[in-house]
This record gives sequence, C-alpha cells and structure tokens, in this order.
Amino acid sequence: MHPAKYLIRRAFDKAAPTYDGAAEMQRFACHQLAAGLAAGLCPQVILDGGCGTGFGWRLLAERFPDARLIGLDLAPSMLVHARLPSGIVGDLEQLPLADASVDLYWSSLTAQWCALSRLLPEAARVLRPGGHLAIATLGPATFAELGTAFAAGDDYTHTLAFPPVDTLLQHLATSGFREIVWQTELRTTHHVDLRTLLRSVKAIGANQLGSGRRRGLMTRATLARAEAAYENQRQPAGLPLSYDLVTLHAKK
Repeated sequence: MHPAKYLIRRAFDKAAPTYDGAAEMQRFACHQLAAGLAAGLCPQVILDGGCGTGFGWRLLAERFPDARLIGLDLAPSMLVHARLPSGIVGDLEQLPLADASVDLYWSSLTAQWCALSRLLPEAARVLRPGGHLAIATLGPATFAELGTAFAAGDDYTHTLAFPPVDTLLQHLATSGFREIVWQTELRTTHHVDLRTLLRSVKAIGANQLGSGRRRGLMTRATLARAEAAYENQRQPAGLPLSYDLVTLHAKK
C-alpha cells in the first residue's frame, strides 16, 4: 500500500469509534447528494464507495429497497462499526469489482482523499452504460479559516489541497462522463475554541495527511500563535470552520 493511503486508512481506523458522534457535515452531505438523484432512478446494484460507518448506505437502502448494495471502505474499522451485510475493504482507485457491474456509483466525502485521475476512470469502468455517478466532495474553500490561522503559527501545510470545480469537471469529461450536473454550498460549523475545533476534525478522521505536513508534535508557542490568529476570525456563534461542499451527478 502507498504510504499516503496507509496514513489515510490509519486515520480513519482510529476515528471509527468517534465518527458518528462528530459527523454532522457528513450526514448533511449524504442528504444533499441523495436529493440530487433522479426520481425515476431504479438501480439494481449500488456501490457506496467510502461508506464509512454506513449512514449513506442506510439512506440508499431505504430509497432502493430492492437493490443490491455494496459498501466499500479503505478502513476496516469503519466497516466493523458500520455492520453492513455486504461490506468489503477496498480502494476507490483500484476497485475489486468487475467491469460494468454497477448501476449507481455513490461516494460521499471520500473523493477528496483520492487522485481524481485514478478514481474517476475506475468509477467509469465499473459503471454499466447509462449508469449514474453521484459524488459529494469538498472544494478549495474548505477549512480556509484553519489554514489562515495556522499560517500565522508555522510554515507547515495543515489542510488538504482541495481541487476547484473546474478540475473536477475536466476529470469527469476525460473519464467519459456526460450530462454533468453540479452545485456548491458553503456550510460553516462553529466551535467554542481551537482545541474543540481540532478535536472535531480529528474525530472524523480528517487529519492533515498531505505533503508538507508537520511530522512531530506542535509546540505550545505554535499553537498559541494559531489560537490568537483564529480568535481574529471569531464570529458570534464561535470559531468558524467552513466546508465547501460540492455535489456532482453524471451519466456514463
């Protein structure tokens, strides 16, 4: 396994016990993604890619009770907590599924952990002709406040580089998808202080895992500078943390 994938799997394995209690944004994203599914859609086989603890899987099971659902996640502990009847460990960049075997490819807040140049061709490979792609991911404004605050503390990278919508659309077209419909929505959560905010991020496994990350522990002086910078962004409801939610629907 590539070192980066190992770190991602480890982060989400650790987050599995706390995930459901902190995954408010993840649940919202699932509901938004489900709202964009066509009313007449009747898939026989559904892949929930990056199913986590199974919230999206259960939404899909309620909407499509006659479909065969496959839950797939990179982190084995997530599947243990999900308790799905059909959960498999796997990588969205190398799906353990046959060509043209899926009618609905669903993935909510997982694509941002993958290389689009590998994820989307794999999605196209396993979808049957006319199959539906439904992806919720995050855009470049995600965690903007966090990045600004920590830039005052050190020179390390503390957030992922989330791709702009134009990049997503280009990869979709290159992978052979058509009838692409997308929308964005900026959602902001609020937190009492920086430590509480960081605990909420860690609880859902969204630790900083990209290149340029800090390898050791953060010093007290660094954290103090970041806290002071974040306080400059405080709103009446608390310290803001934004999610730039992107939902995409397309046909193969």
